[in-house]
This record gives sequence, C-alpha cells and structure tokens, in this order.
Amino acid sequence: MSAKTLVRKQSEVQPSLRVLGVYGYDDLEPVIWAALTSGDPLLLMGNAGTGKTYLLNSLAEALQLEHRHYNASLISFDDLVGFPYPSENYQSVSYLSTPATVWKAQSILIDEINRCKPEHQNRLFSLIHERRVQGISLDKLQYRWAAQNPPPDPEDPNAEIYEGVEALDPALADRFAFLIEVPDWHQLSDTDKQLVTDPAGTGQISDDNGLLSAQVKEWQKQFELLLQSPPAIVIDYACIVADQLKSVDIRLSPRRVRQIARNLLALLVVSGDTSRKGVFLLALQSSIPQAAYGDKIDPKTVCSVHNTAWTIVNGNEQDRWLAQFRQQRSLTGKVKRLCEGAPNPDTGSIAISQALSSLLKADKIAFVFAVYPAVAKGHFNIGAEGLHALSEIAGKIFDVDGTIQWRGSRGSVPPPDPLTQLVKKLESKISGTRLIRACQLFSYLLTNNIEVARPLQLEKAFNEAVEIIAKHSGLDQ
Repeated sequence: MSAKTLVRKQSEVQPSLRVLGVYGYDDLEPVIWAALTSGDPLLLMGNAGTGKTYLLNSLAEALQLEHRHYNASLISFDDLVGFPYPSENYQSVSYLSTPATVWKAQSILIDEINRCKPEHQNRLFSLIHERRVQGISLDKLQYRWAAQNPPPDPEDPNAEIYEGVEALDPALADRFAFLIEVPDWHQLSDTDKQLVTDPAGTGQISDDNGLLSAQVKEWQKQFELLLQSPPAIVIDYACIVADQLKSVDIRLSPRRVRQIARNLLALLVVSGDTSRKGVFLLALQSSIPQAAYGDKIDPKTVCSVHNTAWTIVNGNEQDRWLAQFRQQRSLTGKVKRLCEGAPNPDTGSIAISQALSSLLKADKIAFVFAVYPAVAKGHFNIGAEGLHALSEIAGKIFDVDGTIQWRGSRGSVPPPDPLTQLVKKLESKISGTRLIRACQLFSYLLTNNIEVARPLQLEKAFNEAVEIIAKHSGLDQ
C-alpha cells in the first residue's frame, strides 16, 4: 500500500476517548490510536492526578483485554512471573501462575515506572522491548504501557517534586515507541474542565460497544500492508530529522530513527491523511524519548527541525537543496554540500549569501578563504552574484593590511604579539603549505579584531574544507 492508495475507511461513528470518559486528549488522540495499531510500547508522562492510569486502564476495558496493572514501586519480580519451581528432573524451571502474573496477560500497565528499583528496570528491558520474561516469549501479550511522573528538573523552581522519582534509564526510555506528555488542568478547555470535575462517571466501565476494538483491527490490517512498502517520504523524513537533530547535539539511536518511521506509518493509517504536515509533526513530537530521562528539548527546536525536513521532502529541487545546505551548521558541512553541486548557479549564489549571513565571523572568513579560489576558477555551480559576494571579502584576506595592538601588564616584560604566539602553537602541530595558509587566515582575523575562541579547532576545520575542495576541483592545496 502506497501513500497515494492509503484510505481510511470512514464509519458513521469514529472511536473517541471521550466515549470512554477521557477528556483533554483531542490533539493527542491520534497518537493513542497509532500505539494501539502498531502494538509498540507507549509511555505516558505527567503530573499526579492527570488521568494517566485511568486512560490506559480504560483502553484495556474498552478492548476487553486480559489486563495487568502493576505499581513498579511496590512489585517484586516474583509478582510478575510467579513462584518458580523445578521440574522433576531439575532440568527446567516452571512458574506458578496467579491472577497477577504476566503469563496470560494481553496488556500490561507498569505504573510509576521511574520509581522502580534499578535492578527491576533492567529486568523490564526484555518485557518492554521483546515481550519476553526470563527468556520466555509472552505470546498473548499485545500491549505494553507505562506511566510516570516527570523526572526532577533542577532548572525549574516551580516544578512539582515527587519523592522517589528518578530519571528513567535512557536505554529503557528508548524502548518505548511513543512518549506522550499528558495535559494538566491548566491545559484543559473550560468544557473539559467541567467534564473532568463531574463525579458522575467515577467507577463506570469503559464501554463503546466494541467500536474501538473493531476499528483497531481494521487499522492493523492497513498498517501491516503499509509496512511492506513504506512511502519514500516517510523514510526520507525520518532520516532528515535525525541528521538535523544531531546537528544541534540531540542524538537519536538508529533504533529510534527506524521507530520514528514506524510511528509515522501508524499515524498515517489512523489519520487517513498522508499529506497533512501536522501528522508528521505529531509523529516527531511523540517519538523523542529524551523527556523521560530529564533531558528537555525546546519544542521550538523540534518544530524547526520538522519544518526544514518537511520543506526538503516536499519542496522543489531548489528548495530541497537549499534546505539541506542550511541544515549544515559547520564550515566543512557547507563545503561538502557545495561540492555535491547546486542545481543551478542562482541556487549556488543564494547558498553563498546564506552562508555569509549565518556563519560565525571567524568561520565565515575561513569559508571564504577556502572556497573562493575554486569558485573563481569555475569549479562550483555558483553564479556571478555569489562570486561577487565572495570576492569582496576574499580580496582583503589575500592582501592583509592592518596592525595588531596588545598590552602587557605594567612593569613586566612585554609579551610577544598574539600572532607570534599563535604561530608558535601552530608550528608544533602543522607545517608546510598548511602552516602558510593558517598564518594568512589568522593574520586577517587578528588585524581585524575578529575573536577566535578555539584557533586550533578552526584551523583544523579550515584545512579539512581545503582538502575537500582540492579533491573536488583537482586544485593544488
């Protein structure tokens, strides 16, 4: 099934969490349905009393599942598996099953998971990730859910403090496909506040006459078909957001990148819309596990990453190329992208303009110094405007004219000038043509009072850029 052929079957009445007595989740509801569709682990995070447990138990009731609800801060591992006893020949071990053990469960909820003892967290790895306990497969288990309070946030003086709550182990957090930060009271609409406050629904069984169960089965069929041939836009989007997040020091594991693509497929199925930008954003927002272990990510960063990825996968050739060029934050990254070739000279000129306006001053000078000779000789697909913008800066770099002013402390022997000090450092690391280029670069920077925080790192990046360009153009270094 391709993106073009994906069609959500509409019924007269669609499943709704409101029917189950759960309110305030209208925007997050597709994520819940996606988790039910894929069967991948779901983690809810929110303050006490926000209905996390109620929501998950209500889903189990509505789907008529054999459900187990465990409090991670109280249970022992024996509570999960039962009492072990050996076979008559002592060659194997069986477990005495009880109504509380996990063996016959179709769904499990591990409540307060970040209050769990570290040794228990380790034992939960295979249960959450593989549906296995003690190496034994849990064939009946369909859903693995968990809930937790937010981990401590030392930077937020107004954050609620929960005794015994710790940041979830990052490796365990990465096993959860979906992470939802549930809405608190102040995030509810006035209507939902009224509904939440009404005590009439307390204790009622969640029952929607089988509507949700039937719809989930239909979604699952569509999901399995889509898994066989995922739309290219899904794969491209997941790869791009991972690269972009890495550029701002947010790492996603390869497993997580694959999970983003899988989550997106499930969301496309339940939404029935393959073209909505918001579906892709929701998939990304609910697929990043860092919040579970206390590593907060600015929502604006996520939106920015999403917007760029969306532009790349949906834009025309020029827009895609420029978006990919912008996402390269480093000097060498931008040089590599230029070497791959702009689609046309105008696009190349726009890229040059963007680089000159976005790079830090020292990086901008190094960028111009590295690329100008090759651009001037026509080795890049850059138009006259781009060449002119580079030449205005390059001429000053190649013909340094200026003085350096420095002072020592009163009564002391004057120190050597900054350039001499820097050259001595460079001479201990580099030599030959590389040293000559470096001296030229830093002569310009110092005479123009351009601060260089890490000169050796800048020189290394500059040299890498020169080598990349030399390999691309065939010019001598």
